[in-house]
Amino acid sequence: MELAILPFPNISPIALEIGPFAVRWYALAYMAGLLIAWFWVVRLLKRRELWSADETLTTQHLDDLIVAAAIGIILGGRLGYVLFYNPGFYVANPGEIFKVWQGGMSFHGGFLGFILAFLIYGKWKKLPLGAIADLAAASAPFGLFFGRVANFVNGELFGRVTDVPWSFVFPNGGPLPRHPSQLYEAGLEGIALFLILNWLIFKRDALKTPWLVCGTFFVGYGLFRVFAELFREPDIQIGYLAGGLTMGMILSIPMILVGIWLIMRARSSAPAKR
Repeated sequence: MELAILPFPNISPIALEIGPFAVRWYALAYMAGLLIAWFWVVRLLKRRELWSADETLTTQHLDDLIVAAAIGIILGGRLGYVLFYNPGFYVANPGEIFKVWQGGMSFHGGFLGFILAFLIYGKWKKLPLGAIADLAAASAPFGLFFGRVANFVNGELFGRVTDVPWSFVFPNGGPLPRHPSQLYEAGLEGIALFLILNWLIFKRDALKTPWLVCGTFFVGYGLFRVFAELFREPDIQIGYLAGGLTMGMILSIPMILVGIWLIMRARSSAPAKR
């Protein structure tokens, strides 16, 4: 029986090339995620009815925050990949650590760097840390969506072999059709998580309860990532771990637990509604 396979769009990973200068779709995805996240955070801060009356965070703090976020994402994402996904290679080739343009970023590391950059800046400026963490979480799905779409365009981080009619034969994935797991993650971690967080923000006044949005993001991302890992091909240098788990699952479990703790902490400290 012949499988129904969708043709993979043969898109160059380089979006723009002028002489020796090349701009990759992956870099544009990071830039788009950061810029749209910045505009979204501005909108949330301007909607003062979403915040408690004593909230001191304003749009004046955003310029420094977006720079801190970019630094945190790049450093955290790269170090996370080096430490969790391919430490042996980088110990033997330490000079390769700095070649970010060749690929190799970890979401878990990037998001941790993103959160830490926000919190360090907030601590330095004596800003409300819960509000900063909630803003970081509320805007993170933009970067996730564009990043996963860029993974698909690059034909990387593809899924496991399958016979579903929407499968693709990826250029670097061998001759067999595979799940487009990058698009699954874009839909779940990007679109679905964005909708869930904004339902909480606009319908349940979640920003008036510090750490609630952040905790929900941790739980939501962790669960979606564990689910997506069921369809995603494990990194070749790691493979499957004990019990059929993958590194993405292992790194997501602490996120879920921390998220549950943050939600419980937020709800226990929230003022009673009358």
